[in-house]
Amino acid sequence: MDRPFRFAAVIREAVSARDWAEKARRLEDSGFDVLLVPDHLVGPRFAPVAAMTAAACATGRLRVGTLVLADDLRRPEVLAEQAATVDLLSEGRLELGLGTGWTAADYASAGLAFEPPGVRVDRLAEAVAVLKGLWAEGPFTFHGEHYRITGPERSPRPWSRPHPRLLLGGGDPRLLGLAAREADVVDIGTRVRADGTGTGTDGADGGRAAFLAGIDVVRRAAGDRYDRIELGTGVHRVGARRREGSWSAAGSFHRDETPRVLLGTRHDIADTLRHWRDAHDVSYFVLHHERDLDAFTPVVQELAGR
Repeated sequence: MDRPFRFAAVIREAVSARDWAEKARRLEDSGFDVLLVPDHLVGPRFAPVAAMTAAACATGRLRVGTLVLADDLRRPEVLAEQAATVDLLSEGRLELGLGTGWTAADYASAGLAFEPPGVRVDRLAEAVAVLKGLWAEGPFTFHGEHYRITGPERSPRPWSRPHPRLLLGGGDPRLLGLAAREADVVDIGTRVRADGTGTGTDGADGGRAAFLAGIDVVRRAAGDRYDRIELGTGVHRVGARRREGSWSAAGSFHRDETPRVLLGTRHDIADTLRHWRDAHDVSYFVLHHERDLDAFTPVVQELAGR
């Protein structure tokens, strides 16, 4: 694939409406393509649908999206209407990220059972089918194990056709396989802990080998549609390289071995991203922390759209 670079940043909150609008416009002016909002019930962050709408109203080009909405917190028949409205009002700038939900604290806060990963992946697969069906023309009926939908044609329709861009991803092979078959953007992540505790990341799933294995899962599962998929990943640390060549704060991520941690000069980082795009088809990079925005912005300005 020969895809141009795209860049996104996760923005969690602001101190005021003006501050939120300024953050969105800063991303747009700096060359970022997407502002993404996370979805949790625990911890400081804005509610995603309202935050996306405000960011879209404050900008003219910037896409808005989620990283990622937890399926178990949002019934797909309700989300279909909300997402269609955001996509319509932003004139096609929605990039909807969906996931299974992964942190037990969110479920406990909502009084929901935290079911095994396989159940949550199956439920997400049904939710994707429901969303696409409700966004299509005509009445839609769906009878699955987790969702049952019967009803007339829904309104509003999304601006985008056949539907808003969908982002799915993770580290679990089943989830990556679903993403490869259904999503427009596949985020290569790390497997999360089955019990949903801690930071969620399974420390045994880091490193270059696991990252490349995830790309291979997507390639094989996607088949003929692989060339239509945009591969992406999260950037969790950006900074100058220390003498020992690593960051102690990088956690379970294996430092220099994947694009999740980018160390070195602006030119070093740009060369690293070119390598991952040219050699492994990864062209969409999501900055996860605002603390790294100043360091990452020059890279975005050098590479965005190229």
